[in-house]
Amino acid sequence: MSGRTAVVTGASSGIGLAITTRLTADGAAVFAATRSKEDLDHVYAHADIAGGYVGELHEPGVADELGLAALGALGHIDVLVNNAGGGVIRPTLEHTEESLRATIDNNLWTTIYCVRAVLPHMVSRGHGRIINVGADSVRTGLMDHAMYNAAKGGVHAMVAGLGREFAEVGITANTVAPCYVRTPELGELLESGQAPQRLQRVVEQGTAIVPMGRPGDPAEVAAAVAFLAGEDSRFITGQTIYVNGGSTMG
Repeated sequence: MSGRTAVVTGASSGIGLAITTRLTADGAAVFAATRSKEDLDHVYAHADIAGGYVGELHEPGVADELGLAALGALGHIDVLVNNAGGGVIRPTLEHTEESLRATIDNNLWTTIYCVRAVLPHMVSRGHGRIINVGADSVRTGLMDHAMYNAAKGGVHAMVAGLGREFAEVGITANTVAPCYVRTPELGELLESGQAPQRLQRVVEQGTAIVPMGRPGDPAEVAAAVAFLAGEDSRFITGQTIYVNGGSTMG
């Protein structure tokens, strides 16, 4: 990744921070997007990033500002990693209008806006890697994930259209879909004994359906993203790569 640049959204913790640290370790210049200054400071403390941006990417116009800021810091954008998300996980009939909109906004609209913000630049250069972080639950039907899956399903489906539409101009689009990943933040919550009982059940189910018998690690998801970001993946587009220990196959 030496000489390459990347924009990573949702870069401050868990999978996003693992992706950021992996890409910087591989030699890329990374521009990180977070929701707060405190989050961005956290990224600076853990990774040698080239710069960062703070904003709510689901709001119209904010992703365009991110794109301009990234171009100003990096000079060009080779890779966009749409990791920002964070759906409200709860039973379908317990969702409210607010929680439904938050789930769609944080996952689907954020991804749409960021893709549209960087695509013109990638087209002009004849090169680009778009990588969406999806969810294995779209296929497994994990409990309490129906509305979250509605948003992530759109993120998955998007790459098929993008991959075909922009293949001839040197842009690939793929999704990395992890199963339940034990992030440091979630691990701390579970170990504290303060996790809601229903969350514990979701975690138990999410682990039980993995043939390897354990949750994923953020670094394992980051490794798949790093592969798709590099030149060895240049003939792969429109695909969803499941990082799931075998919870779904085929």
